[in-house]
Amino acid sequence: MKKINPVFFILFLFLSVFEGIAQPVEQNVKVIVAPDHSDWQYKTGEKVKFNITVLQYGNPLKNVKIKYEIGPEKMVPELKDSLLLANGVHIINAGTMKNPGFYRCIVTVEVNGKKYRGLSTAGFEAAQIKPASESPVDFAQFWDAAKADLAKIPVDARLTLLPERSTETVNVYHVNMQNFRLGSRLYGILCMPKKPGKYPALLRVPGAGVRPYNGDVATAEKGVITLEIGIHGIPVNMDAGVYANLLAGALSGYPMFNLEDRDRYYFKRVYMGCIRANDFLTSLPEFDGTNLGVTGGSQGGALSIITAALDSRVKFLGAYYPALSDLSGYTIGRAGGWPHMFVKDDVNAGSTPDKIKTAGYYDVVNFARLLKVPGMYSWGFNDETCPPTSMHAVYNVIKAPKSLFLAQETGHWMYPEQRENMDNWLQKQLKVK
Repeated sequence: MKKINPVFFILFLFLSVFEGIAQPVEQNVKVIVAPDHSDWQYKTGEKVKFNITVLQYGNPLKNVKIKYEIGPEKMVPELKDSLLLANGVHIINAGTMKNPGFYRCIVTVEVNGKKYRGLSTAGFEAAQIKPASESPVDFAQFWDAAKADLAKIPVDARLTLLPERSTETVNVYHVNMQNFRLGSRLYGILCMPKKPGKYPALLRVPGAGVRPYNGDVATAEKGVITLEIGIHGIPVNMDAGVYANLLAGALSGYPMFNLEDRDRYYFKRVYMGCIRANDFLTSLPEFDGTNLGVTGGSQGGALSIITAALDSRVKFLGAYYPALSDLSGYTIGRAGGWPHMFVKDDVNAGSTPDKIKTAGYYDVVNFARLLKVPGMYSWGFNDETCPPTSMHAVYNVIKAPKSLFLAQETGHWMYPEQRENMDNWLQKQLKVK
């Protein structure tokens, strides 16, 4: 039996946490927490009850001690206590919220020396959540200027065929192009149908982290040009160990790099890289000239919204649990979006005036206000990485056509039904089967 390469294991764990690619691992003991409303939604002022069940081998585990904490998500708990579940089940009469938001119950239990955890999050008039973030007065001008500067930089695309990844019907290329300044490169995996013709195009933008990419061959085989990009200006087909080293070293904490300066903040190159990727896609002679979409999850969900807002060539977007949403939520005493840059008492996320000002130019909520194209969105109430408060703050300001596929009990991961729904919607927009 082969030993597991620790580098690949680290990368897998990182992908699972930040991209939400995997459901929680099945365990011997399950801690099940659920609000007493089947849709998990309440009116402000209405009290919520949380049903607690601890199961082992499918049956309630008797005489087990639980610890629980309850309060607004990501905030200091309003209530912390413990109790003995004589029959493995219990109902906790919890509190309420006076203002729209999300109220969470986290339960832990220790069985045979191992700790288990479960949680549930009740939504209080989520459709009424308003953003904490305000749009800078020169928001549009700032990004118009950035796009104008980008347009002066030649694309200079370079393609390398990857025959080992290509299929009978699709050519796969490692591609790189010039990004927002001379010498800065953007890398990705291009998948191109081999059959001559005109095709729609789909840009896939990445979740947080540092990793290689394989490209979206499956969608390309349906008759779509696909481009999956990285954001860090490094090739995306290197050995796994290179990315693990960068993640632990030079790129550790990259979401906070130069946050005090709007022109030097790390994500300026990232956002412009998404526009540059579209410059490349729309320049391809095989592109049909019309149908261009963008999709991604977490950081990629954020980039999907941002790209569609900044680039009129994008005709639709699909976003899972978008990060970088309503970043200044913490400054008004409620959850803000990943990367949680303004958490109180976090020395690495100090809320200085300069940092708060810069965040306004990069906050997804301010791009969401500009959206004009249809979008499909999906997330759950139990997401601890991208708080639902922050995501609903974004969704509620969108005036463009929108649909939200809620899977309430999911965290920073998705059910197959969510992915199937998104894939079907995207393929409909792309006009493929």
